[in-house]
Amino acid sequence: MAFHLLYLLCFIVLVLLPCSTMAQTSKNISLGSSLTEQNDDNSSWPSPSGEFAFGFRQIEKDGFLLAIWFDKIPEKTIVWSANRDSLVPQGSKVELTSGGRFVLNDAKGSQIWSANSSSTAISYAAMLDTGNFVLANRNSTYLWESFDHPTDTMLPTQSLKQSGKLFARLTVTNYSTGRFMFSLNPNGSLMLYTTNFPQDSANFAYWSVKNTEIGFQVIFNQSGLIYLTSKNGTILDTISGKPLATQDFYQRATLDYDGVLRHYVYPKSSSTSGERWPMAWSTSFFIPPNISLSIVKKVGSGACGFNSLYRIDNTCECPTGYSPIDPNDELKGCKQDFVPQSCNAPADDFDFQEVPNTNFPGLDYEQFQGMAEDQCRQNCLDDCFCAVAISNAAGECYMKGLPFVNGSIDSSIYGTKALVKFRKHNSTSKKKDDSTLIIVGSVLLSSLGILNFILPLITYVVVSRMYSRKAVAVPPNYQGMNLKYFTYEELKEATNEFKEELGRGASATVFRGVLACDEGKCVAVKILDAKQVRESDLEFNAEVRAIGRTNHRNLVQLLGFCNEGQHRILVYEFMSNGTLASFLFGDTRPNWYQRREIALGTARGLLYLHEECSNQIVHCDIKPQNILLNDSFTARISDFGLAKLLRLDQTRTITGIRGTKGYVAPEWFKNLPITAKVDVYSFGILLLEIICCRKKFDEEAEDGDQIILADWAYDCYKHKKLHLLLEKNDEAIEDIKMMEKYVMIAMWCIQENPSLRPTMKKTIQMLEGTVEVSKPPDPSAYRSSILLDPAH
Repeated sequence: MAFHLLYLLCFIVLVLLPCSTMAQTSKNISLGSSLTEQNDDNSSWPSPSGEFAFGFRQIEKDGFLLAIWFDKIPEKTIVWSANRDSLVPQGSKVELTSGGRFVLNDAKGSQIWSANSSSTAISYAAMLDTGNFVLANRNSTYLWESFDHPTDTMLPTQSLKQSGKLFARLTVTNYSTGRFMFSLNPNGSLMLYTTNFPQDSANFAYWSVKNTEIGFQVIFNQSGLIYLTSKNGTILDTISGKPLATQDFYQRATLDYDGVLRHYVYPKSSSTSGERWPMAWSTSFFIPPNISLSIVKKVGSGACGFNSLYRIDNTCECPTGYSPIDPNDELKGCKQDFVPQSCNAPADDFDFQEVPNTNFPGLDYEQFQGMAEDQCRQNCLDDCFCAVAISNAAGECYMKGLPFVNGSIDSSIYGTKALVKFRKHNSTSKKKDDSTLIIVGSVLLSSLGILNFILPLITYVVVSRMYSRKAVAVPPNYQGMNLKYFTYEELKEATNEFKEELGRGASATVFRGVLACDEGKCVAVKILDAKQVRESDLEFNAEVRAIGRTNHRNLVQLLGFCNEGQHRILVYEFMSNGTLASFLFGDTRPNWYQRREIALGTARGLLYLHEECSNQIVHCDIKPQNILLNDSFTARISDFGLAKLLRLDQTRTITGIRGTKGYVAPEWFKNLPITAKVDVYSFGILLLEIICCRKKFDEEAEDGDQIILADWAYDCYKHKKLHLLLEKNDEAIEDIKMMEKYVMIAMWCIQENPSLRPTMKKTIQMLEGTVEVSKPPDPSAYRSSILLDPAH
């Protein structure tokens, strides 16, 4: 009998144990529960799976958000917040009261926020695995949920109903309400707006769904698709692109601070469903395609602030003579750093910054037809009200005053040039300085006793400053380029005496460094070889002058330099993901989407060098080793050590052979004029390597026809066997039409005759699909002879 009772007891325990476990994992938050921000790991409530958490996140030194975030990824990306416009200090508390109210109080007990639920029937709260935080009654009916009150982000299974809105954050690090809004209006229209910042009312619609039917809700489904439906459930428009399963990817749709709505994905494992996405947020889809061209209103500050220029790579910049109002917030625009032109004085002190492919639409106070650029420039120079002139290929000239609005730089604005007026000598208040000197002089002359006391002190200060300036004097040739001048000792300390080598070339070695003067920022320090001091000196001068005046998302940024004694050193931003070569040819192959983005980014960087710099730059050594990848795997062109700087009136130059075997264009070996088309050729070879994830030349190839990648690629294209290029690359095979187009573009780029090669502008248009790609001729004859000839 005792045995049977014991058996029955064990059976009951085994049956009840799973029930107990289930109760524990439901993670319901009972009445009376609270969280107090104590800057520790206990100030959050996780979802059952642990993928999301609700609690406090530190944003500033003593400023916290009550937020929801992805909790299993290192970034802890925030997707919702309760108090975005009113951060709370440490010691603040969120509580589900015994009366069913859900409130956030600061450390003094003052209410900052509460869930807008007047129901007294709330029994519990819960952080769900969908990322939705809910307040529910005893029947588990949701009486309030965060999904109904989004901030800047939507998650899978979430919907946005009529009158629903997303508001972008203000900046990358400032989560307060920003200048852009995504709204499903009461009339059913789905739009992106600029707002009447700092108010949150709609100002100007810069994107909308092209559908005449009334939209009822926007749905972000579990397959990762985002679409607009009617009241009866009919899909009116699909907003996002290719579906990706939520069981394999974390996903979010965020209206970013720059006004672009992006669909982001993040793999839950390193090899998700056979697709090799990086373990980071990647953009799967975004709207609008080009925000700088979408915002064409004649009022407001546009994609960037007033007096600023917006680039397609989502960066803002100030023109010459202007600087950011707030260095920490580029969207606040730029301020003028010089005394404006006087209407009663000659214009000799003023000049123009020429910015190709640029426009400031609207706000013209005068227009001219049939006017050449030189005359347009002169008219603006002679007009004291003119701050910028726009000249285009149609002979139109537009005069504009301050502030500039909606400035944008984009290759599609071809033939339009902005002429931004600035003072040659950046005097901000000369008259004020002169008057100050007169006053000071009068005071000193009337007080000889004070003067006798001050003179020795002034002499000491002046001599000390002269000495310190002499010690780190910036050479005149490099002034005015926004570069920091480093001493050799500073860089020696930053690199821990040049211990960690990142790479080595024929004339330079690169080390990793950390700048103590810039909050521990990682940098790449490139030391030119002292044994080649003459050649290194030439390369140094070329790099500093060329790179110091460039600024583009797809170029590695030069931060500073050292020119001290025999030391010639360049300091670049550090690229954490190394070279494209290691990414393409390593053990883990990048996915097809990444490779396409890298190809397009490299092409955009080259277009900038060729057509958007004040002086055209031909790189001369485009190859995977010279394409670096940042944290988000954005392509950055590096190593201008072989670049040849061309003058504006010089489109051809004869020079010595430069570059790397296999990427070098035929004209180098034929003593023909060298133009930007040599970079187009190199890009074509690089594009094939990106497509196929293999090197241009493989001596170990099983089939002799496969040794030279370009020849093999053309044969595969000609015989309609492109799938042979894509071994173990299923995702690219699924997109075979796009892959074929990329191969055709590469074939055009590597034509032996430079005149047959497209410009980088046209190459980008073909890559983006705005220009049709015609059938290319066979480009193989020259290349085979060069690659197989050991003399080269």
